[in-house]
Amino acid sequence: MPLENTSAERIAAIHAAQRDYFRSGATLPADFRRIMLRRLEQALRQWERRLCDALWQDLRKSPEEASLTELSIVQSEVRNHLRHLGRWMRPERRPSPLKLFPSASRILSEPLGTALIVSPWNYPVQLLLNPLVGAISAGCTAVLKPSPYTPHVSATLRAMIGEIYDERYVAVVEGNRDVNTLLLDRRWDLVFFTGSPELGRIVMAAAARHLTPVILELGGKSPCIVDRGADVETAARRIAWGKTLNAGQTCIAPDYLLLHESLADAFPAAYARALRRLHGDDARQSPHYVRLVNDRAFDRVASYLAQGTVRLGGRTDRAERYIEPTLLTEVDPLAPVMREEIFGPVLPVVPFRTTDEAVAFVTEREKPLALYYFGPEKSGREVLRRTSSGGACLNDTIMHIANEHLPFGGVGNSGMGRYHGRDSFDAFSHRRAVVETPTWIDPPFRYMPYKLFRYVKRIL
Repeated sequence: MPLENTSAERIAAIHAAQRDYFRSGATLPADFRRIMLRRLEQALRQWERRLCDALWQDLRKSPEEASLTELSIVQSEVRNHLRHLGRWMRPERRPSPLKLFPSASRILSEPLGTALIVSPWNYPVQLLLNPLVGAISAGCTAVLKPSPYTPHVSATLRAMIGEIYDERYVAVVEGNRDVNTLLLDRRWDLVFFTGSPELGRIVMAAAARHLTPVILELGGKSPCIVDRGADVETAARRIAWGKTLNAGQTCIAPDYLLLHESLADAFPAAYARALRRLHGDDARQSPHYVRLVNDRAFDRVASYLAQGTVRLGGRTDRAERYIEPTLLTEVDPLAPVMREEIFGPVLPVVPFRTTDEAVAFVTEREKPLALYYFGPEKSGREVLRRTSSGGACLNDTIMHIANEHLPFGGVGNSGMGRYHGRDSFDAFSHRRAVVETPTWIDPPFRYMPYKLFRYVKRIL
């Protein structure tokens, strides 16, 4: 299903209309923001079947997985913002030091303005609409740019958004990277981008021309450590689930496995059992096993199978873009499978002898978007203390993204900025410092010629 690029003229018209609409002040009242959030909440219910059908057509994502990983996350986010919006919008009082007497200080959260939200293809509903919740909540307008690699989802979202919002407020722009270039040439008040680190650099360079702030939700190679003392069966089940969710096409999927050498045989056997419970004897026949998004993605991920020894899985079908969940051992740390984000169901295994060795392996590489540790909690907390990542789970995978009360974001090469819950509201807001000073008294100490300055210095 080919998508038609939105024209440069139409992009210019939408951009100008949204800037005018924001300047009118229409988006500022709390009641307006609540109404717009409720429209989105209602639309997600009414369009659920059509969105699920589109996700199946583009990714072969089952309705259950679509609900679990896409729609429910956005719905929870909307409910959280509706519940707390009034409190988040209230001015925050701050103490004023004696040197500012008789002034009062506070922080006002004001919307940044017109936002551009660019989303990827792997979770095309969640990663487009979740940031939109923050934009609406903060009082911004938004232009949404879905991925062209999921054309059915893109068309469905365009229709849904067009039904519930005036395009002066929220609009969907479609097309390939030429459209991205047209969008990034314009001046926005915030660019929110989710994608690869390579594309993140392009976005940041474009935004720098206008000194536009950016939030970059990127990816990278998220390590998963299975240490001595781990519950191997539970670890295998949770890792298999996290790695095969969306066929591994998840920015926070376990990307490679650091496995204690004492578990070299026990873990693969447990992983095989976990996969059978999740997807049956043949994952190709499972209604819950997603396909690679396109031929190029299939070819890239399939090429990794030759970069180690296939311990488990390894079957492929290019016609279906199917790659079986695979454990890969005896991999070269310098091979592409250990340098590039895999974004597929291939899990390379690297043995280690001590926890110090595993920590060193992680810290010698770019900071990941997520880190997972399976083993004793005390050891896990020590690993967290000595490493850095956007988010983390101890004895679990993926689940930190499911808590709308936790911030989600990267660090270093895996991104900058964060969102979800209050952090989404803050992401699209400017926290404005305000000092209010009455006129009933005007202490002379700050004015030239600074009389009695030696006494004034004591309160500075």
